[in-house]
Amino acid sequence: MPRSPTQEFLEIADIREGIVILKNRTLRGVLVVSSLNFVLKSGEEQTAILHQFQNFLNSLDFSCQIIVQSRRLNMTGYIEKLKELEQKQKNELLKVQAKSYYEFIQGLVASGTIMTKNFYLVVPFYPAELQGVSPGEELLRRPKTSVLPEKEFHRCKAQLIQRMEFLLLGLRRCGLNAAGLSTEELIEFFWSLYHPKEAEVGYYPGVPPELIKAYGIANF
Repeated sequence: MPRSPTQEFLEIADIREGIVILKNRTLRGVLVVSSLNFVLKSGEEQTAILHQFQNFLNSLDFSCQIIVQSRRLNMTGYIEKLKELEQKQKNELLKVQAKSYYEFIQGLVASGTIMTKNFYLVVPFYPAELQGVSPGEELLRRPKTSVLPEKEFHRCKAQLIQRMEFLLLGLRRCGLNAAGLSTEELIEFFWSLYHPKEAEVGYYPGVPPELIKAYGIANF
């Protein structure tokens, strides 16, 4: 199957078993992380969280990337649902209250854009680390092919999963919950980065299992 210009632009060679494989044969795992309302915490709680997060960062012996994704929240469906509920109300008092809330949400949306934020942690692993070569040295080497042998992939995956589990425990100590993205969730995540308007309204294309297995992200 011929590769599209978009595929040539992307650095991703494949996505499988919840792991992103780049064209330079390095691996990436992605954790989605919950948020924390830091401002509502007491002074003592804020200090404890900061110290715990500092200890968490100091405990890392590998690099990772923090991604904060801001996206406009589409409220059209929610507003239409409120209007429908208002019209269905038979109790006059409840109907007035529903209409008041409907108008409040409409005014809130009209006054400005409502944004939603998602937080991700990208965890890398470099195959050469298995031979004691530093990531910096490996990046200087240009692999002859982007295909990672199956045996080497599983060895690297095991090491990457260990890193992700270590991060999960560290984040939990900071009061944050996290989970690794599955193969389909990773494909949807990267698809949304290149199709933000469609993602805002909640549209995601179906991903046939045979395409995931055979071509990774070939349907981009």
